[in-house]
Amino acid sequence: MTIARFSSRAWPVFLLLLAMAISFRSSGATAPGLLVVANKGDKSLSIVDPKSNRKVATVAEDGVTGHEVITSPDGRFAYVPIYGNSGVGKPGTDGQKIDVIDIAARKVIGGIDFGHAVRPHCPKFGPRNGLLYVTTELDNSVSIIDPHTLKIVGAVPTGQTESHMLAITHDGRRGYTANVGPGTVSVLNLDSRKTIAVIPVSGQTQRISLSIDDRLAFTADQTKPQLAVIDTATNKVKTWVPLPAPGYGTAPTRDGRWLVVAVSSQQSRRSGSANYEGRARDRRPQRAPGSAGAPRRQDGVCFLRCQPQNCRHRHRNLESGHSYRCREGNRRAGLGCRAVRGIIFS
Repeated sequence: MTIARFSSRAWPVFLLLLAMAISFRSSGATAPGLLVVANKGDKSLSIVDPKSNRKVATVAEDGVTGHEVITSPDGRFAYVPIYGNSGVGKPGTDGQKIDVIDIAARKVIGGIDFGHAVRPHCPKFGPRNGLLYVTTELDNSVSIIDPHTLKIVGAVPTGQTESHMLAITHDGRRGYTANVGPGTVSVLNLDSRKTIAVIPVSGQTQRISLSIDDRLAFTADQTKPQLAVIDTATNKVKTWVPLPAPGYGTAPTRDGRWLVVAVSSQQSRRSGSANYEGRARDRRPQRAPGSAGAPRRQDGVCFLRCQPQNCRHRHRNLESGHSYRCREGNRRAGLGCRAVRGIIFS
């Protein structure tokens, strides 16, 4: 796997919500694929047609406010945990329920009430049992919900505060939570509903994902611009990947060859706003001369093609081997170079 960061112009924070959106295809054979987006600021859920780039509906949430969303495996329902009006570990309202939205009817049809403040946040479906797992921060746990009865059927303790995000292995047996304030990752046995280990990472960490083969877990250090790579066999940090700026969410590509990292922009760091870089749709990796398809790799680093006339020295050109950096004007015009850099794990 190659751990990579894609650089381009910064996006506003509301577009980052698309990284949390879940695409689905309904049970009807001719139904088009749609995208659902949790609009944190608007307290709503958008339903988007990604082919036409058009929003087809907006559903108001029944609470303040949803940060994340997931759809049922059959694409009929969306589950929006109502977290609250603040960020993790910060003062604000404390949510205690999950909205259930009928996507075809485009309305809230019910919900799951925890009965007390828990700040529910990250929902994931178990791939093996079909149960819904949701991080419940104020209870230091991951709650387990039967999506058919909308009943809470159990919980797994994380042993840590601020268990914000959750990743589940493909066999559904292990869960990993990123515990923001403590800067740790909890390893959970979802069958026995017990904590297996707590892995120290840094002073503060954000988000978590797994490699396609579940051998590695990734979480972003919030105290330094680096990404922790955790060996899931040993439950220890295997290595660190330097980043150009503090990282945030990560996601592997379906073929398992790349890990995409959302990286804070320099502009956002100056202004204090939460803008992120990550768009790469118009700058796909180019083939090196004589290659079979993969970008050229040198010393564990991958690079995209750069055009010398548009760049100053910084990034490496595939043909010439020279390094270039985009000129500001050309970068804004989309003419400059883009680079993908990363450590390759065999």
